[in-house]
Amino acid sequence: MIGTTLNNRYELLEKIGEGGTAIVYKAKCHLLNRFVAVKVLKDELANDKEFVEKFKREASAAAGLSCNNIVNTYDVGTENNINYIVLEYIKGKTLKQIINEDGKLNWKKAVDISKQIASALDCAHKNNIVHRDIKPHNILVTEDGIVKVADFGIAKASDSVTITNSNKIMGSAHYLSPEQAKGMRVDGRTDIYSLGIVIYEMITGKVPYDAESPVSVALKHIQDPVVPPRDINPNIPINLNNLVLKCMEKNPEARYENAKKLIDDLNNISNNSNNNFDNNSLKDDYTRVMDPINDTVQFSPVGNNGSLNENEFNNNEKNFDESESTDEEDVNEEVNNKKTSSLSKNKKKIIVATLVALLAIVVVIGGLKLGQLNAVNRVVANTKKVPSILGMKQQDAKKLVESEGLKFVIAGTENSDQEKGTVIECYPNVGNNINKGDSVRVTISSGPDESIVPPIEGLDLEKAKEQIENSGFVLGDVSKDYSDSTINTVINVNPSVGTTLKKGTAISIVLSRGPRIRQSVVPSLIGRSKDAAIAALNDKNLVANVVYETTDDSNQNNVVSKQDIAAGTTLNQGAKVTITVYNYSPPAPSNNSSDQNNNASNTSNDNNTSDNNKTSDKNDTNNATSKNDANNSSNSSKNQGNDNNNSNSNNNSVNNNTTGNNGNDNKK
Repeated sequence: MIGTTLNNRYELLEKIGEGGTAIVYKAKCHLLNRFVAVKVLKDELANDKEFVEKFKREASAAAGLSCNNIVNTYDVGTENNINYIVLEYIKGKTLKQIINEDGKLNWKKAVDISKQIASALDCAHKNNIVHRDIKPHNILVTEDGIVKVADFGIAKASDSVTITNSNKIMGSAHYLSPEQAKGMRVDGRTDIYSLGIVIYEMITGKVPYDAESPVSVALKHIQDPVVPPRDINPNIPINLNNLVLKCMEKNPEARYENAKKLIDDLNNISNNSNNNFDNNSLKDDYTRVMDPINDTVQFSPVGNNGSLNENEFNNNEKNFDESESTDEEDVNEEVNNKKTSSLSKNKKKIIVATLVALLAIVVVIGGLKLGQLNAVNRVVANTKKVPSILGMKQQDAKKLVESEGLKFVIAGTENSDQEKGTVIECYPNVGNNINKGDSVRVTISSGPDESIVPPIEGLDLEKAKEQIENSGFVLGDVSKDYSDSTINTVINVNPSVGTTLKKGTAISIVLSRGPRIRQSVVPSLIGRSKDAAIAALNDKNLVANVVYETTDDSNQNNVVSKQDIAAGTTLNQGAKVTITVYNYSPPAPSNNSSDQNNNASNTSNDNNTSDNNKTSDKNDTNNATSKNDANNSSNSSKNQGNDNNNSNSNNNSVNNNTTGNNGNDNKK
C-alpha cells in the first residue's frame, strides 16, 4: 500500500499504526499540501457491504464534529475495494503508550486528560454521535499536552441500532460497557462507562477486569463488582475514587447523565481534591453486586442464527421485567397477605424465574461463541485466499490470480532492487481470504531507480559534487594524481562518465595535483662534440646552453671544453646546463711580415704628412702675398719701385724657403 495514491490526492507514505478494524498510514495530501492520517479498513470488514455502508455514513457524520479535542475527519472514500477515512495527522503518543511507559499516572495529570476526553465526548454526544470504542489506544496526546480523541470510524448515530457483525462484539473487551456486551442499545452513557475504565487504568496502572478470553472479560463487565481504585492506589482523592465508580455503574441510569456533568465534577476535583461530591449511585458498600437476574436476562439472547431480532429481544426483556417482583421484600409481603397456597405459587414463580435466568446465561455464553463461529463460517464461505505472487513476473502473477477467480489490478509501479516487471507488493496480503471476484491490487517493480553519470571532468570539487548529487548519486572517494590539467580539477571519474547506474551509487573522482616534478642526473659532457653533448642533455630532459671559446687547435673545434654543472649532479627536468665549446681560429702571421707592413703604413702616413705640409705652405704664401699687396697699395708712388723690389725679394725668399722645406721633406 505504501506509495499508493488514493483519489489522486492522498499518497500513502508509511504505516504508523494498526488496530482491530483498520491500518493507519501517514499520507501527503497533494491538493492542500499537508500531512494527513489515512485509515484503511481491513479486509474482513471491507468485504462486509452492510458494515461498509454504515461505516461511510457514520464516518461522514463524525466529519461534522468540530472540537479541539477530537481528531478532525477530513474525507471518506472508496477506491478499488479500499475503504478509507482521511483524518487529521497528530504528532504525539497514544495514551496507552504513556501508561505503558509511566505506569500509573499522577492523579492530577489523569484528571486533566480526563477533562479533555470528556470535552470531546460532550461535543460528540450533542451531535448525536456515540464513539462506542473509548480506550487509551484511541486517545492521542500531542507534544503540547493536548488530548485528541480519535477513531470515530465505528461510531454511530445514537438513534440507530448498535453495529454488530453476526453477533460479533465490536469494540475492545476491556473497555466495553455492560450494555454493549449484551448487544443492547447504546447512548452517550456507554462512552462515560468506557471513560471511567480509562481513568481507572490511568490512576491504578491496570484495567478493572481481565481474563483469558474476551467473552470472559465481557461477562465480568456484566456481573462482577469493581474493586475501588483507591484500594489499589490510596494516594488518589476519595472524590476521584467516587467519580470513577459512578462512571462505571452497571446500570446506565446510575451513571452521569451526560459528559457535561462529568466535566463539572472533574473541575471540582482539580480545584479542591478534598471536596466530596454527592454520589447517589454508591452507598456504603462500593463492591455491592447488582441484581444478577436483571443483569443476566438483559444479555443479548440467541435466536435462529445465533441472534434474536429486536422484537424478540424486547419481548424477553418485558417478560423478565415482570419477574422483578420476586425480590426478597416482595416475597415477604406476599407471605404476610396471602394464604399458604399463594405462597407456594410464588415460590414456584421464583424457582421458574431463577431457572430461566440461569438458562439465559448459558444461552448467552453459547450464543457469543456460536455467533463468532457463524461469523467465521460466513467469511470463509465462497472466499479465496490471495495466492503467493510476490516475486513473480507480472504475467505469471496475473494468470495465477485470475485462475483463483480474482481480479488482477495494477496499483502502480515502484523502483525496487528486484527485476523490472516483478510483483513486489500486493493488497490484500498473500494468504488473506477475500470474496471471489474481488480485486488483488499489486505493485510492480520498475527496477532500480537509475541515472547517468554526468560529465564532470575539468570541474572543481565543489561543482563536481553538486553535479553528482543532482544526478541522484553520492560522492565517493576523492584522490589526487599528477596531471598537466589545472590543479584541483577532475581528471578521472569512476564509474566513467555516461554510465547508467542505480541512484545512490558512490561516484569516485581523481583531482589533478598539477604536473609531476621529475629529475635527471647531469651526464659527463667534457670532451664530447657539441652535438653529442646536446643530445645527451636532451635524453635527460635537460636544456643545453652553448657558449664558445677560441682555439688555434683545429682538432678541438666543436669539442666541449667545460660544463657549468658537474657531472653526476641531480637536476629537475627542464633545467639548463651551460657548456663551453671550442671554436677554431687560424694562428696570427709571423714578425717580418709585420715590420714590412708597419713600414708601409708609416710611409703612407709620411706622404700624407708631406701633402698636408704642402697645402699649409701654399696657404701661407698666399697670405703673405695678400699682405704685401695691401702694404704696397698704402705707400706713396715714389716708393713704389722700392716696395716692388722688396716685395719681389721677399717673395723670392719665401719661395726659396718653401722649396728648401719641400726638399727636406722629400729627403725624409
